[in-house]
Amino acid sequence: MQDVVVIEDPAVAAIALDPVRARLLAALTEPASAAALATRVELTRQKVNYHLRALESHGLVEPAGTRQWGGLTERLFVATAGSYLLSPAALGPAGTVRVKADRLSASYLLAVAGRTLREVAGLVRRAARAGKPLSTLTLDAEIAFASARDRSAFTEELTALVADLVSRYHHESAPDARMHRLVVTAHPKPAD
Repeated sequence: MQDVVVIEDPAVAAIALDPVRARLLAALTEPASAAALATRVELTRQKVNYHLRALESHGLVEPAGTRQWGGLTERLFVATAGSYLLSPAALGPAGTVRVKADRLSASYLLAVAGRTLREVAGLVRRAARAGKPLSTLTLDAEIAFASARDRSAFTEELTALVADLVSRYHHESAPDARMHRLVVTAHPKPAD
């Protein structure tokens, strides 16, 4: 089972977004039979089997063995990922985000996050096909600003520091240079 799978195919998105199928995916972090799932999600085994076939045909669940129960052999299934994310690409042309490059707007942050999701999902697929690891870096921190003035000063200082680092390490014309994208975002942390 993969940690995270990004869904980019509209047909797969439609299958995963069905409320019953989404419940089954959430319940299949551990192998289970249709009968066991039926009890958990309060559906008939026949309905669960129907939905499992749809999920399996779209690569969202996979067989995880069999088990004898009474005189029957039950097939076990497991989700192909612990979590699923929906790429803007799954929405086709409607998923293309068009916003002004305003680094202080929430719309631009969402557009960049969508682009990052789409790009990294593609890179993960290509790296897996090539049998190579994908080098990435993620920094995730929380900061409590005492005032709007502190937040503004932090933004200016961080921007200057990042610009300085980029100017020191950016060597686009180097023979084996590989372009990387750096995204730094900040947003208020939602209350839990």
